[in-house]
Amino acid sequence: MKDDDYSVADAEQLRLAVGRFVRHVRSVDTMPAGQAAVLGHLRRDGPSAIVALAERERVRHQTMARTVRLLADQGLVDLGTDANDKRRVIVTLSAAGAARLDDERTSRAAWIARAAQRVLTDQERTVLQRLPAVLGKLVGDK
Repeated sequence: MKDDDYSVADAEQLRLAVGRFVRHVRSVDTMPAGQAAVLGHLRRDGPSAIVALAERERVRHQTMARTVRLLADQGLVDLGTDANDKRRVIVTLSAAGAARLDDERTSRAAWIARAAQRVLTDQERTVLQRLPAVLGKLVGDK
């Protein structure tokens, strides 16, 4: 394949396929995507103010406050106050939240593994094993 053999049409087919794949894998989730995203942010970035979580998710502060309250009601996050500004709520991932996030991720990965075993050939599974590295290169991973 020459450098100019990968076209915009090829890229569009990849974009559509990845989108369908992600939507299908998320269909096994037991937690709303917005809640899982907040738990993921807290795992990656540590404790955060509600306003910062709202900015990351590109939602209104009130919407994020409602999501955080639902997570707190389930025991998945702990709420505290900022030492410098007592009006500011700081959200921390609880042990139960970390476990729930792990369960969601394991469930997704298990679904993918079962589907790969069920419907792909050995050669296709070999290609699939290379995809994370290939896609990573597209987004600048080394």
